[in-house]
Amino acid sequence: MNDLAQFALIGAVAFGASILGGLAGYGTGLVLPIFLAPAVGVENVVPVMAVAMVFNNGSRVAAFRREIHWPHARRILLFGLPACVAGAWAYTLLEARWVALLLGGFFILSVPLRRLLVRAGWRLEARGVAVAGAGFGFVNGGVPGAGLLLISTLMAAGLAGPALIATDAVVSAIMGVAKIALFGSVARLDAGLALAGVLIGLCTVPGAFVARRLLALVSLKVHTVVMEIVVLAGGGGFLWRAFA
Repeated sequence: MNDLAQFALIGAVAFGASILGGLAGYGTGLVLPIFLAPAVGVENVVPVMAVAMVFNNGSRVAAFRREIHWPHARRILLFGLPACVAGAWAYTLLEARWVALLLGGFFILSVPLRRLLVRAGWRLEARGVAVAGAGFGFVNGGVPGAGLLLISTLMAAGLAGPALIATDAVVSAIMGVAKIALFGSVARLDAGLALAGVLIGLCTVPGAFVARRLLALVSLKVHTVVMEIVVLAGGGGFLWRAFA
């Protein structure tokens, strides 16, 4: 597959994944890296995704802006934003093999983790939201697709529906800008990678508005099962790259 066809495929996947992410609040960052890694290299996945996800989350902010729950957003960002920068910096110290191992392990563990949090009926008060934000921020700094942790935190704090999607989006967008600044400052995000991230991010923008239309019509149960299969397969692919 030539470069043009490869990026056309990634753009199509980005659009579809952004619809899924707009419906569930997470998923775009889990699906896209699977297709992106062969094109940009495993070690460049997180910096490119940081740029793309700013567009993706920014479009969700625009689509659901009236539903943002600012008190919880501020609590998450209080400790989460500096922790995100620390996690992104830690990522820059890893070699490509360890990046693949980290991504693969995280993706595979994310499926049972999400199910455990749902079954546990996890509930958080305001102080717990701020503390959980620090953990999410650090993971989000170095791993794409950590949105399921943020979604679980916000759901445990009582958010649901459009308010959940909107609050997740604004937190993720702000953290994304911080990651871009860090990666740029340590020369892990050059002009070519940034351009790739912008083009992929632009492909995700319409998906947020499609998701807003579909949110009340589509069952999330089927979407979740399909997503889990894709994520497990992608995680296995990253582990294969780590040990190949």
